Amino acid sequence: MALIEFTPQLRRFVDTPVVDTPAVVLREGLDAAFAINPRLRGYILDDQGHLRHNVVIFIDGQRVRDLRGLTDPLGPESRVHVLQALSGG
Repeated sequence: MALIEFTPQLRRFVDTPVVDTPAVVLREGLDAAFAINPRLRGYILDDQGHLRHNVVIFIDGQRVRDLRGLTDPLGPESRVHVLQALSGG
C-alpha cells in the first residue's frame, strides 16, 4: 500500500497522520488522510480542492504534475511526501 507522510513543519499547526493506503491516485490517498484529520484538508487544499501554492507533493521522489485534479498515480509501494514549500531569502 502507498505510504503518505507529511512534513514535520506542518505538525506545528495540525496533527499529521502517516497513512498507509490502498489508493491508486493521489487524491484518494489524501482523502484517506483527511478522513483521519479533517482539519488537515485546509492546510493542503484551497477552497476549490486544488493543491495550495505553498504545498509541494512528491511521489517516489518525483514532483506531482496534476496540481488541480491530483490524479497522479500511486503504486502499491509508493511513498508520498507532502511538504510546505519554503520561501524567503
